[in-house]
Amino acid sequence: MCRNITTLRGLQPAATTDEIEAAARQYVRKVTGVQSLSDATREPFEAAVAEIAQITARLLEELPQRRQPPATVPPLRRPEVQARIALREMKKA
Repeated sequence: MCRNITTLRGLQPAATTDEIEAAARQYVRKVTGVQSLSDATREPFEAAVAEIAQITARLLEELPQRRQPPATVPPLRRPEVQARIALREMKKA
């Protein structure tokens, strides 16, 4: 698991719903220590991810624009990560 949550404020184009949810999921994993979901952890974990994603989206909307964009490209925007996600989705289908 990454140690740092991706900076989403100031991205051009703005952060997507998927990027916001990924950051929320990473945060919940970090603070709970839950790496794989069980029947006992799934519902509270997913509820926390949804709530934090909603709060994050609202926060990003309410903050003023950044003067400088983030220094790094978020993982979900990197071509190699997009290719890995596409491959995983194809295997599921």
